[in-house]
Amino acid sequence: MDLRLPRLRGPAQRGRRRWFAAAAAVVVLAGAGTWTAVASDDGPAVHRTDRVMTTGAGVNIDTSFFTAGSGRRPAVLLGHGFGGSKDDMRREAEQLARDGYAVLTWSARGFGRSTGKIGLNDPKGEVADVSKLIDWLAKRPEVRLDTSGDPRVGVAGGSYGGAISLLAAGYDKRVDAIAPSITYWNLADALFPNDVFKKLWAGIFINSGGGCGHFEAQLCAMYNRVAESGKPDAQARALLEERSPSAVGDRIKVPTLILQGQTDSLFPLGQADAMAKAIRANGAPVDVDWIAGGHDGGNPETSRVEARVGSWFDRYLKDDKNADTGPAFRVTRTGGIDSTDGAAQLRGASGDVYPGLESGEHTIALSDGRREQTFQNPAGASPPAISALPGIGGGTGGLSQLSALGLGVSLDFPGQYAQFDSSALRGDLRITGSPTVTVHVRSSTDDAVLFGKVYDVGPGGTQQVLPSQLVAPVRVTGAKAGKDVKIVLPAIDHDVQKGHRLRLVLASTDLGYASPAAPATYTVSLKSDLHVPTAPGVKTAAAVLPSWVWWLPLAGALAAAALLLTGRRRTAPVAPDPELAEVPLQITDLSKRYAKSADRYAVRDLSFRVEKGQVLGLLGPNGAGKTTTLRMLMGLIKPDGGEIRVFGHAIRPGAPVLSRVGAFVEGAGFLPHLSGRENLELYWQATGRPAEDAHMEEALEIAGLGDALARAVRTYSQGMRQRLAIAQAMLGLPDLLILDEPTNGLDPPQIREMREVMIRYAAAGRTVIVSSHLLAEVEQSCTHLVVMDRGRLIQAGPVSEIVGSGDTLLVGTGVPVEGPVVEKVGALPGVASAVAAEGGLLVRLDEGGSAERLLVELVRLEVPVRSVGPHRRLEDAFLTLIGGAA
Repeated sequence: MDLRLPRLRGPAQRGRRRWFAAAAAVVVLAGAGTWTAVASDDGPAVHRTDRVMTTGAGVNIDTSFFTAGSGRRPAVLLGHGFGGSKDDMRREAEQLARDGYAVLTWSARGFGRSTGKIGLNDPKGEVADVSKLIDWLAKRPEVRLDTSGDPRVGVAGGSYGGAISLLAAGYDKRVDAIAPSITYWNLADALFPNDVFKKLWAGIFINSGGGCGHFEAQLCAMYNRVAESGKPDAQARALLEERSPSAVGDRIKVPTLILQGQTDSLFPLGQADAMAKAIRANGAPVDVDWIAGGHDGGNPETSRVEARVGSWFDRYLKDDKNADTGPAFRVTRTGGIDSTDGAAQLRGASGDVYPGLESGEHTIALSDGRREQTFQNPAGASPPAISALPGIGGGTGGLSQLSALGLGVSLDFPGQYAQFDSSALRGDLRITGSPTVTVHVRSSTDDAVLFGKVYDVGPGGTQQVLPSQLVAPVRVTGAKAGKDVKIVLPAIDHDVQKGHRLRLVLASTDLGYASPAAPATYTVSLKSDLHVPTAPGVKTAAAVLPSWVWWLPLAGALAAAALLLTGRRRTAPVAPDPELAEVPLQITDLSKRYAKSADRYAVRDLSFRVEKGQVLGLLGPNGAGKTTTLRMLMGLIKPDGGEIRVFGHAIRPGAPVLSRVGAFVEGAGFLPHLSGRENLELYWQATGRPAEDAHMEEALEIAGLGDALARAVRTYSQGMRQRLAIAQAMLGLPDLLILDEPTNGLDPPQIREMREVMIRYAAAGRTVIVSSHLLAEVEQSCTHLVVMDRGRLIQAGPVSEIVGSGDTLLVGTGVPVEGPVVEKVGALPGVASAVAAEGGLLVRLDEGGSAERLLVELVRLEVPVRSVGPHRRLEDAFLTLIGGAA
């Protein structure tokens, strides 16, 4: 399972952030380390030093230190994702280094090549380690110091890493600024909200950490105890609270930029609210930003977020008084779909002060509020209602994104909930914060668990949307005698349109949480109206009007008419090309510029064609443009030039022909407690397509999972999870299947099985495109290749032709060839490139080159030639094609 969300970056392009960003630290240097220079067109070369360090307890920590340019500069600590390693943060660190910071990344305890047990930010473990990292930074000549032993340093990270930034500021006074993102303030409240166990997210925590045995013994014992009972105890809560930022909330007194996700059932907005109030009470500057994404998916707003974080550090680490750190409060609002590209429209709203979650309350009367309603908690709490789907709702879409676009995807079972409706609203209503309501609860058992949620219901009840897929669990003790309970519903930012109604639902079950297993009867009635916050001081930004509207009305009207006409032409569907109706993929002159750049390209003038039955390998070094190409192919981003046609249809976001495309990109998330088959059925059900269109049995036969489909996914090996993910991509038997690194983390037998899956899928006349770094595997599984470098096409054709092409020669020397000699060979007439290889040189000839002429020149250069012949390995061909750039 790949549990990733967009990663937090600095002010320029910095990739995506993996969720649960972790942190670890070091004490003493264990080795001399290695040094690397990273070239870039973005600025000065970045120098990276890799070191393995060790703590006094014998824990080894793998680190990387990035700098660019000369002189002392502020430092930034970046943590990686839970389950990842320091390598995940490399690009972010390189860009921050180019922006004038010294950056330290590391693999946290228990992750990557670092040792030790996962402590969930244990103050005596990970938190103390961060202080040792700061000790090390204080001794570096590249790092600016405030005083001796006190570096100017900021800490950034998301989720787990966001928490370590808060904890570092609470425990170490040398931290000068922090930017925590989509993280927790109190981990006990996050995993045990209102004393209800958030079982699915807790299980994902454990599984993504490698299993219970990879955690500290007391954490493993706590999880096993709570998971078995289904109810958190006082000891479990105390254990998580002592590792939470809230434990040292009164000590966090540094400038803090809080970025919290609206689509987040793991760490909802209430966590950020508590965080902001506590830190502001200490007198520190605090800005709050509610982004569109979160742990349940949605848009991560990467470019905007990275720019704001960069400005925050520029202001508080570089002391740049002119740095624009943004408003005190900002929230991103989703308003329908852009008709030109199918993307969700985002617009910011802001306020001069943070309003909290209760500002501008309106009272909404609910019908039949005083009438008692009775419903059941079924035996075993099954079947459970469905709101969010942890692990399935991730990525840039997810169920939360569907709800933001007005599509209802939640499920409540009849007889297992009570509902209270408002009248149709007489005007639009913007909810910003946490609605509240007081209810009276009576149960046939002393212990009751309820799940409160507020739906936006369209006219006639035709559309029921649960904003951000969020619910509020609450445990009611002493319910047998009856009890009044105030329910604080999840904080949201949601626009309810005129004519819609609000519906309060109190359910007895929810898939993500543990409910009492014993059957019970619940009776509820309302003791208050629904109180809805509106945050009146928060204003949505208006669209910027063109200047000509003001100074030339007549010309403006004419221009508007012209824009309308051209806009209609531009948004009209591009007619399909009948000559390409049977061609799975035709890419023509495709180009995509880097954001904010007029002349730097991620992909440039790329053209190639893929036929039916082919297994095409997409190869290239990091930064070659492979992922950008795949994202454009899947309609996730728009090209700046050229076109992509799938079976003759032009690709754009939301294009109907994309239903013929299946994709496995960066892994897939599964619910660990459900079987493989149940996960696939749930996924297909979420697509809204008919069950018979899934072709479930055919996809499963190709994937070859056999009897394992009936077992819980938590029992699967990594190879089985990968095959299940491939089966998910193959549901519906798409004619074009895209696989991005499908063999990551697999052992050789599992890789062989994955190869057979791809070959079997293409054998029926379908087409597979696979991007992989395993060249030997690509050589065995692919029929054709496309090799890219720096955004351009280097070579395309059958594997046999590229591997056996006569323009690449292996020159055997018997002894290593020195770098200067390799450069001289590469500069010879008729030579396109030359790279050192084991036992000699790999030389690619251009059109005017020949083996005979090359041999004469090698003798002239006194190269000790023992043999000259064509190479026969894809790895050799790849290296020569890209000139060793990989």
